[in-house]
Amino acid sequence: MKNDAMAGEKFEFKAEMKQLLHLIIHSLYTHPEVFLRELISNSSDALNKLRFRRLTDSNILSPEEELKITLYLDKENHGFAIEDSGIGMSKEDLISQIGTIASSGTLNFLKNLSDKQEKLDANLIGQFGVGFYSVFMVTDEVTIETRSAEPDSLAWKWVSSGSDSFEILPSDRTNRGTKISFKLKDEYKDFAEDWKIESILNKYSNFVDFPIYIGDKKINTVTAIWQKRKDDISEEELFDFYKYISNDYQKPLGHLVLNIEGNVNFKSIIFVPDTPINNLFNDTREKTLQLYSNRVFIQDDAKELLPEYLRFVKGVVDTEDLPLNVSREVTQSSPAMLKIKNVIVGKILSLFEEWADKDIEKYMKFYKNFGSLFKTGLNSDFSNKSRLMELLRFESSAKPKGEYTSLNGYISRMNDKQNEIYYISGNHIDIIEKNPNLEYFKKNEIEVLYLTDPIDIFTVPYLREYDGKPLKSIDKSDINIDSKLEEKTDVSEDSQNKVIERFKSVLKDKVEDVVPSSRLIDSPATLVVGNQGLDPQLEKMMQMMDKEYTASKRILEINMSHKLIKNLIEKISGTPDDEIIDNAINQLFEGALLIEGYMKNPIDFVKRMNEFMTKATEK
Repeated sequence: MKNDAMAGEKFEFKAEMKQLLHLIIHSLYTHPEVFLRELISNSSDALNKLRFRRLTDSNILSPEEELKITLYLDKENHGFAIEDSGIGMSKEDLISQIGTIASSGTLNFLKNLSDKQEKLDANLIGQFGVGFYSVFMVTDEVTIETRSAEPDSLAWKWVSSGSDSFEILPSDRTNRGTKISFKLKDEYKDFAEDWKIESILNKYSNFVDFPIYIGDKKINTVTAIWQKRKDDISEEELFDFYKYISNDYQKPLGHLVLNIEGNVNFKSIIFVPDTPINNLFNDTREKTLQLYSNRVFIQDDAKELLPEYLRFVKGVVDTEDLPLNVSREVTQSSPAMLKIKNVIVGKILSLFEEWADKDIEKYMKFYKNFGSLFKTGLNSDFSNKSRLMELLRFESSAKPKGEYTSLNGYISRMNDKQNEIYYISGNHIDIIEKNPNLEYFKKNEIEVLYLTDPIDIFTVPYLREYDGKPLKSIDKSDINIDSKLEEKTDVSEDSQNKVIERFKSVLKDKVEDVVPSSRLIDSPATLVVGNQGLDPQLEKMMQMMDKEYTASKRILEINMSHKLIKNLIEKISGTPDDEIIDNAINQLFEGALLIEGYMKNPIDFVKRMNEFMTKATEK
């Protein structure tokens, strides 16, 4: 409804607009400080429009005037004002762009919701771009004074409390641009403090492409270097920018400068730190990518732009493709975010592939710093799984200690008859190399990957195979051992059966089975996982997740060529009732348990060991 008045014209908001205003002011913003971000963004937009027009049209008001944003703070009276020298607005602009909030499409949208008795969806409302009204969170009344860039334009004033109506009347403003002023509510009076506004500007608007002043003091001093051409950015600028966004004063290990145009448009600078995160898997203080829209800050940790396994990178992403959300905070549902994420992930992986191919030292530094987190991508990023597998690195029995191999490197060294990729896990390489299950492979020069990273417990089950060859733990009983390479023994089949039966009678249900071993060379016995048992890595993962989980019974393999086993065979044949036989069998079993890390009660083991040593040292 519109009424004529002596000083101007008064417009009443319709009921639907009052509802929308209430939602904007009370529901769609989680932090009151974003009102400043919205006002800065609007001013920046106005300045951009003026700058673009000035490129082809000099017939504008004050064409040489500086393009800037100025804030005026009145601490004593809780006053706040923001002024720009941008494109300005006419009376019609005030009505269409500010006064009525949104187009008739919004009214139809609200009417449809009302007819369906549905609630307002903040994500949908955000499409109508009404961030200006966030200012009513911190004030009860706003005054806008504006003059458009047209040479013969008139100046106008817009006044509203954001509830029922707004008024438009003539203004005595002479400058081009727009000034928004208001008195802050008591609970928000600190927004009239210089330090408070500076901190918000440093957070949200440091890279706005126009100078921002508080009075005569310029605030935004950091250049948005991602807007520059890649070749125009110096290493010093990159390092300074990295220090600014990361608070890390070590030079980054590497970086990417991206300027992407196509299905999605964005500019970005991404850094890989040189030093690892203190707590790689649980450090909430770490920030990843900062998100900007046209140089206006949106988020300082845009989790939607990175998968978890890459959250060690730092950087900034600036895009024009985000929808105009009310609060500029609703980004999760944007299709553009997913497109940007896919591009960024692909570019980061390409960087690592380049390092792995051309700068092995740099790649291994990255891998040792962040490999534990990086490998978890195998569990989640199935679209990039093949690329991630190519980037995996392991120590192995074929490499000197401290050197690593890729899966492709392993494949290149396999013999013609080998059709499985073998691995073994353990807490430390020195322990792994003494594992009895490794003896056959070492003697026959068959390479085995060493998995010493605790996170491998969770990632290896997702590998399964590489280049058509399955990954197999050498702790499993069903590994393919070439029969021609098996150790031969001079123990008769009858004697072997007798000693196996004695083992079974002593150990009973402690083991799944007892069998002669083809893999042992120097050790008398070892435990392996049966054909039906879980992969040892998967079983350890289950135990870490559930303390009540019970591991499957193991198969005990015994080395028929070992002197100790031969001695037991002689004892069984000569003095079968000698208690040393059963004690030795229990000791062998529990010793194997100890190596596996499954011994729950070492007391009996130590007691029995002391008895053996006592007898061995008697005169």
